[in-house]
This record gives sequence, C-alpha cells and structure tokens, in this order.
Amino acid sequence: MPEPETAGSAPETPEPTDIEAEPLLTPRDGVPDVSSSRMEIARAADLLASGTGPFAVDAERASGFRYSNRAYLVQIRRVGAGTVLIDPVSHGGDPMEVLAPVAAVLSTDEWVLHAADQDLPCLAEIGMRPTALYDTELAGRLANFDRVNLAAMVQRLLGLQLTKGHGAADWSKRPLPDEWLNYAALDVEVLTDLREAIAAILDEQGKAEWARQEFEYLRTFEGSPTRRDRWRRTSGIHKVRDPRALAAVRELWTTRDQIARRRDIAPGRILPDSAIISAATANPDTIEKLTALPVFGGSKQRRSAQVWLDALARARTNDPPDAQEPSNGPPPASRWSRRKPEAAVRLEAARAELTALAQQVSVPVENLLSPETVRRLCWDWQPPADGDATAAVDAFLRESTARQWQRELTVPALSRALSEPPVS
Repeated sequence: MPEPETAGSAPETPEPTDIEAEPLLTPRDGVPDVSSSRMEIARAADLLASGTGPFAVDAERASGFRYSNRAYLVQIRRVGAGTVLIDPVSHGGDPMEVLAPVAAVLSTDEWVLHAADQDLPCLAEIGMRPTALYDTELAGRLANFDRVNLAAMVQRLLGLQLTKGHGAADWSKRPLPDEWLNYAALDVEVLTDLREAIAAILDEQGKAEWARQEFEYLRTFEGSPTRRDRWRRTSGIHKVRDPRALAAVRELWTTRDQIARRRDIAPGRILPDSAIISAATANPDTIEKLTALPVFGGSKQRRSAQVWLDALARARTNDPPDAQEPSNGPPPASRWSRRKPEAAVRLEAARAELTALAQQVSVPVENLLSPETVRRLCWDWQPPADGDATAAVDAFLRESTARQWQRELTVPALSRALSEPPVS
C-alpha cells in the first residue's frame, strides 16, 4: 500500500481534447439477434461458455416510464463468444429459471460494468450476481478523471467515439427498434478493452489495491432500507408549511404510488409532483374545484378526479405528519454553528484536512471517504477516555464500512482535525 505522499503521484493521462477519435458506429460482428425464448437463451449461455476471460455486462431499464427498475434487455460480451442480447421479460416463464443457464456461466469469471451500482440490482432480480467485479466508471473516479461517463472514457483511453444513444428510452417497448439494439450492443463492445486501459493507469498511480477493495465493497453491498417517508421527496414540498397540506401531499403521493405500482407505470406519468403540491395547497373539496387546477382539468385526470378527491378527504381526517422528517443522523451542516458550534469547528477542520489529502493522492474527496460518514463522525465525536483519538476514529470508520485503504489514508488526517480545540 503506497504512503499518502507517494500514492497517486504518477502523471495523469491528459484529457483527449486534441485527439481525433474514430467513430464507433456498429459492432465489429454486427448486431446479434435478441435471445427471447427459453431455447434461444440456453443457446446464448452455451455461446458465452465457449468464450474466455471476463464478461462485459450491461442492462437497459425503462426508468421514467415504468414503476419497476427491472431489466428489459441484458447485453453480455466475451472474447471468443462475441455479444449476446437477452430479453429477460418475453420468454413467458419464471425469469430465475429461464435465465439460470446464463447466470451459471456468468458466475465463472469477472464481470466488467460501467457504473455497476445502476445495473447490479436489476440483474440480481433475475438471478445474475457477479463473483468478481470491475467497474470502469469507479476506476475512472479513482484515477481522478474529470469525466467518467462511458463515451468520455472510451474516447480518452481508446481513441474511439461512441455516438449518443438511447439510454433514456423506454426499453419495455416491444419490438425493440434496430437502432436501439445497435446502441445496446455497442455499450459492451469495448468494455473489456476499457477495463485493461484504466487498470494500467491505476497500476501506475499505485491505486490498484484501492480499486480492488472498492469493487469488492460494491459487489457485496446491500442497499440501505427504503426511506420510511418517501413522500417527503416530492418536488416542491419545501413550499408546503401547513401540517394539513403536508397530510394532503402524503395521501396524494401514497395513492399515486399504489396506482403506479399496480400498473407498473412511473409515478410522474400518473400525476406529476407539481399537481400534488398544487392540490395539497389549494385543498379543493369538490370535483369542480379540483378540475379547475392545472393538470387536473385534463381528460385523463378528470376520469380519476374522484380518486384524488378521496385522497384529499382522507388527509383532512388523518393525523397530520410532523413538519420535519424524523432524523436518524445529524442535521444539515448549515445549522451546526447554531446548534452545536464545536461540531461545526470539527467539520470545517475535517473537510480542510480531507481536501488537502485528496489533492495529495489525486482522488476526489467524496471517494476518499463518504461525506455522510465525515458528518456523522464530527457530529457525534466524543474525545475517548484513554486519549487515543486515532484508535477511536479508526473504529468509527470501520463500523461505517469505510474500506481499509480509506482508513489508512484518512484516520491520521481526521484525528488531527478532531484534536482541534473546541469553540469556547
């Protein structure tokens, strides 16, 4: 493990501002047919098994169109096998059973993904879980690249230009258009080449072990429990102050969520957040008053007017929610100087130490250590009875699932920050 003063000291690959990139317009082997039936998926598994080395993996969802986050297309490429495109929803059987042959093959070697945290959950839903992982986007962050989207990294490291595609499209559509499938196949076309290129840079920078620990943490990470009060994330809710209006937001949001879940449609396509805020603020008690509001006067919403009116009626009789969401952590840092000034001093010192360290080792400060972990540490800190701040900080970071490389780098810096004299 390199010491902080030497880690990350290797020269960074320059930005490709003057590189003439070669357009990558079609897959080298053409766009494969989509494997949809049980038999086609089994053949795709056999084909992948005939290849060697890691698997380049990607998945397409229908975010913004569907309520679920399920995968509607899975792309896999392997040396010696080429690319397969798998439709995980149209086979008519149990996805876990039908896709089991592919999942079994995928378990035999490393997966290479770009922004793996986006795709791993939907792949796990269909029984596909990696036994080893390499995330090229996260690798780019550790290398301190300014731009880590797939197109930017492919251009920078491979000299190839990926055209803008259809990542935000409705991938639940059937049949999938040919140009979408071309885009999907290109997403995994050079992913293993990109992995080798960024891995070489991390080796030069002395960060290969850091990356290995990050990938393993990401591979085994289990998501935090869903927020209890998700309705509080309604856009524009900061405008709502009255408790009864907050109750209306809660009831309208919950009703919309139930409809969206049942119909598997993105909630915003059922009723936009702006309409929820408008109705909660106006509090109409008749269909006429409701449909006079923006959005609710449309033909679709007129048909559902009684549903929304009933939700508003429930809000008038149910107990109103607390004005603020119950907190399980420190308040926003902007309030610290008033509520706990000694914690504000610690946080300022900690941020200064970590910013300097991040520049020294050439890693974004947010990847050096989770900002939430830093806030919790500074808010809850009590000087240990034995005076060993270093051990106490290390124990806190370990409990907070900070990786070993992060602890080795940040514990000395944070221990210094927490030793700053408190505000008198």
